[in-house]
Amino acid sequence: MFDDILGKMRPERKYPPEELKRRLPPGQSLTEKWPVLHYGGIPNTPPVRWTFRVWGLVDNPVVWTYEEFLSLPQVRTDPVDIHCVTTWSRFDNVFEGIPFEEIYRRVGPKPEAKYVMVHAEQGYTTNVPLEDLLRPNVIFAYRHNGQNLTPEHGWPMRLVVPHLYFWKSAKWVRGLQFMDHDAPGFWEDAGYHMRGDPWKEQRYRDDW
Repeated sequence: MFDDILGKMRPERKYPPEELKRRLPPGQSLTEKWPVLHYGGIPNTPPVRWTFRVWGLVDNPVVWTYEEFLSLPQVRTDPVDIHCVTTWSRFDNVFEGIPFEEIYRRVGPKPEAKYVMVHAEQGYTTNVPLEDLLRPNVIFAYRHNGQNLTPEHGWPMRLVVPHLYFWKSAKWVRGLQFMDHDAPGFWEDAGYHMRGDPWKEQRYRDDW
């Protein structure tokens, strides 16, 4: 379950009130740490056995090896702020990896594809509207702030959707399923919101 560490977090840098109002969603607390939060253990899949599969409503379903995935064009994001549903936020994160749009162009989603189920290690899933995945800075990342991700933060690959609560940024990602309907993933089935916009405080199922 989630680590009980929120009480130990303290922001180390001071921001002007007007900047905090602009960048910090309601109900969030700022930290310069990067808390480790996940359900279950940390997978240990070596890159030689890692694959990434895309299927469902696409013209070109595909399975990439890790080497093939890393050979796709890569980008570095602009600095982005990330917000966890457990109320912490961290400013100015730079991720490196393969942009979602690169996958989108290669697999050719069908016109009726409107949602994506993200699949990760240990059966974890989370649902994301396709239009959210097409937003800027959405990336399959293996580096953060100039260093390789650590296993507890999702290495060898994690999805990053910075404008949604960070549970949507699935660690240890392994595939995408394109669908014509929305369906709950792991945390959504447990009562979390189907979309998770931090600026609307969409934490739980009944939150607008």
